[in-house]
Amino acid sequence: MTATEKLRNSVKKQIDNADEKSLKMVRAMLEVENEYDWWNDLSDDAKSSIERGLKDADDGKLTPHKEVMKKYKKWL
Repeated sequence: MTATEKLRNSVKKQIDNADEKSLKMVRAMLEVENEYDWWNDLSDDAKSSIERGLKDADDGKLTPHKEVMKKYKKWL
């Protein structure tokens, strides 16, 4: 059995046991020829928010995960 065949069999087993959400995600990845871009479906507010977050990350304006967890631990 070739490496490709082993990989194909492994993926088939995972697909057979996958939940509906995972199957939909796999199908979306495989439908590349449609060239669907979810970005185009976002509202202008959502796009703006994402762009602000990316700019903040580029500018180093990030809070480490450990710090955030310490601050919000009491609500978790």
